[in-house]
Amino acid sequence: MVNFRFAIVSDLHISLPEKIWEHPSRFHLVEVSIPALERAIAHLETLSLDFLLLPGDLTQHGEPENHLWLQQRLSRLPFPVYVVPGNHDLPYLFPDDRAITIKDFPKYYRQFGYQDCDRLYYTQEIVSGVQLIALNSNQFDAVGNQIGCLDEEQLLWLESILSRIENKLILVIIHHNVIEHLPGQSQHELGQRYMLDNAKDLLKILQKYGVKLIFTGHLHVQDIAEWQGIYEITTGSLVSYPHPYRVLEFNTNSWGEEELKVTSHRVESVPEWENLGEISREWMGDRSFPFMMRLLTSPPLNLPETEAKEIAPHLRYFWANIADGDSCFDFPNFPPLVRKYFRKFSAIDRQGKPRLIDNQTTIRL
Repeated sequence: MVNFRFAIVSDLHISLPEKIWEHPSRFHLVEVSIPALERAIAHLETLSLDFLLLPGDLTQHGEPENHLWLQQRLSRLPFPVYVVPGNHDLPYLFPDDRAITIKDFPKYYRQFGYQDCDRLYYTQEIVSGVQLIALNSNQFDAVGNQIGCLDEEQLLWLESILSRIENKLILVIIHHNVIEHLPGQSQHELGQRYMLDNAKDLLKILQKYGVKLIFTGHLHVQDIAEWQGIYEITTGSLVSYPHPYRVLEFNTNSWGEEELKVTSHRVESVPEWENLGEISREWMGDRSFPFMMRLLTSPPLNLPETEAKEIAPHLRYFWANIADGDSCFDFPNFPPLVRKYFRKFSAIDRQGKPRLIDNQTTIRL
């Protein structure tokens, strides 16, 4: 197997200054989307990359002007780029003058995976012996509401493709999470919308054909999860704390074992935001109270509102720490059941020891 190096930048939420939507409660800083991308690109252009993956939410909310800007910027990069759409890229099923439609997306990104494809999924050999499978997890119900799932036609296409691939490393890129990155994510009302509805069906197919690597975004956190030998690497958003991106190197070691080395980087500052990490951490903390109230009063905790109001201020930085990756939690002053619940979010192994793999690690495949 050939050795290669690539990068992941996720959930760019690109917005031109004149197109920024004002949402007082939003966690992410769309204001820095373009300068943050430029900082990341400046670094990546020094690394002799073989390719770059962008796992969705390329734009703020599907605006044609933002898609056009990104298309033109990506076309000037010195390495290939492969994209998939996120829920923000295709926000509406029906035509809307504010955003592009499903049929438009491949037209914007023909250079970035969709050259000969009118569908929102594709496959391509991107390095000798390495096959990329790019899936579209953005679907709509009968009345136009967004849902995260793979339609039956796409699942049949996927199995047909995998059945014909031999002796290649397969990389899967998709926007929604396939493996849980948070305790009970697929069942919790706050977490399940980030999960693929039919994740079990996809995992069954990937397991059948020995696929071991999935790359996702959407959740805006740094996390690496594993299920029965399949690893999902989700990368945080470039426009929210800690403004991360990843560089990955695939190698075959001296024992013939295949390894994927994961290194994470952060955009620390951009013009007019010199302490970007500190600012965005506080930004997230300032907006955390309603979110933490929902978490505390929802199942499985179901705390009374009065008790939740006493606890929520102590969780000001909880989501920022989750987004950071590799965080361990203990709130000794919380009631025992609440303390136990939040400890489950810690980066620990089954023996309760720290397992810090979300940002820097080597995965042996």
